[in-house]
Amino acid sequence: MSQTPFIVQRDTRAWQLQVWISFGIAVFLCAVGLAWLPGEPLEQVFMVMGYVFCLSTVFALAKFVRDHADGRRGTGDTPLWKLVVWGGFAVAMGLTGWGLLGMDINVTYKAFLGVSWLYLVTTAFTLAKMLRDRHDDLLAARLQGRREAVQAASATTE
Repeated sequence: MSQTPFIVQRDTRAWQLQVWISFGIAVFLCAVGLAWLPGEPLEQVFMVMGYVFCLSTVFALAKFVRDHADGRRGTGDTPLWKLVVWGGFAVAMGLTGWGLLGMDINVTYKAFLGVSWLYLVTTAFTLAKMLRDRHDDLLAARLQGRREAVQAASATTE
């Protein structure tokens, strides 16, 4: 039985551009919504913190899930870290959603903020995956270059 190499389809430049543009649009929409958010200054600050908290937990969760995607054990993460990552994401999403629902603002404005917030979260997951894939590709290329350099050095010394 012959073994055929496993080919991984990587992201095209068009896809990478689309991901960055989509993430940029999501950040812009959230920034516009939060910049003109009616209400008390404390509510405005709460919502900005909630969006930033959600964004940071998305990247932490994406990394955690990706590190464990291939079923490897012994990645150095403790069960408590798993609870912190998943719990942090749940708390960030829950508190931000609770704050958004509890604000005394126009329903249409709430819908805009809610949709832009969820758009930000989903595009951040996609961006995190793309960046991690790119990092893996660069690491693999670096390792391949080192292997070739070692082979070339050993071939010249023989």
